[in-house]
Amino acid sequence: MGFRTLDDVDVKSRRVLLRVDLNVPIIDGKVTDTTRIKRVASTIEELSWKGAKVILLAHFGRPKGKVSVEHSLKKIIGTMKRVLGCSVYFARDCIGDEAQGAVAAMKDGDVLLFENTRFYAGEEQNDLEFARALAVNGDIYVNDAFSAAHRAHASTEGLARLLPAYVGRLMQAELEALKKGLGDPVRPVVAIIGGAKVSTKIEVLNNLIGKVDALVIGGGMANTFLAADGLNVGKSLCEHDLADAARAIMAKARSEKCTIILPIDAIVAYHFRANVPHQHYGIDAIPADGMILDVGGQSIECINGAIDGAATVVWNGPLGAFELYPFDQGTVQVAKRAAERTREGRLVSIAGGGDTVAALNCAGLAEDFTYLSTAGGAFLEWMEGKPLPGVQILEK
Repeated sequence: MGFRTLDDVDVKSRRVLLRVDLNVPIIDGKVTDTTRIKRVASTIEELSWKGAKVILLAHFGRPKGKVSVEHSLKKIIGTMKRVLGCSVYFARDCIGDEAQGAVAAMKDGDVLLFENTRFYAGEEQNDLEFARALAVNGDIYVNDAFSAAHRAHASTEGLARLLPAYVGRLMQAELEALKKGLGDPVRPVVAIIGGAKVSTKIEVLNNLIGKVDALVIGGGMANTFLAADGLNVGKSLCEHDLADAARAIMAKARSEKCTIILPIDAIVAYHFRANVPHQHYGIDAIPADGMILDVGGQSIECINGAIDGAATVVWNGPLGAFELYPFDQGTVQVAKRAAERTREGRLVSIAGGGDTVAALNCAGLAEDFTYLSTAGGAFLEWMEGKPLPGVQILEK
């Protein structure tokens, strides 16, 4: 299905309700990461330059339908002005007289931020009356918050039923990248799935098996598969109660002719801390009191070989305890190979998820991937093959 983009509408002098994700981290009153603001800047700037009255809708935190100073979007206004390089006005409400008065005072090109939509219970309930109260402030609706598209809320799904609806530039880029990743990929396709627990990614693995040619499983979740295969993983993180689920996934992979790549060696330590003494072991020789904290060199070579043979790579989750040096090396070395192949034009590389983004940023490789999604939950649900309400409603 296609989507209507900003190329399909004249926004001059029109009130544009633009749903964005401004759920940024704040410590001691200061925004510590402006990535999400920077990502949506191009859409805001384009609409403003074209003469739209740009009205930003966003949530912040979980105020549970009640007004909360702690969850007010007012605290990010200063950061938004610096990032966007323009004036950003603020309305102390998102519906009612306060909001309507602020909109009425706007000139073409102005940018106005409404207060947190989650101050109203109707937002998360996707309440029709609340959506209508939002809709009276706009002529058209643009969704540029893919990261919130897995939730059927009033500002992510309900508004698209009431106003002419379009995707913003960030949403457009995300959807185009995801199509390249799994929707209509160039084959062979390799998926790299890491992280701590199998239990959080069973649906992801089951969905990917039928869509990719090879599936690399790393991180703590790999230990569950190794144990299910009869190997000793010592004191490593392992969900032994999911052994049957792991065996079922491996059996499904065999029937679907999807190659599963598990670690063949590992870096083992005896304490979960940075810079602790560690040793290299084959996966069949893990000490009973040891913890697997990263993949070993042979495993890295094997994974890099799969990347060399791939045309598309989709990545979610680190391969080891990347937050603890030197147990980040498996993730970094594999990321370097994917980045190198991408720079050479030989690979389409799509990565997403909080830990994945953090790992690639730490390695200085984020910019070298074809696309890096900051969407978190929405990216994971897309990998699970679930429909995303905020995307479905925008389809032509």
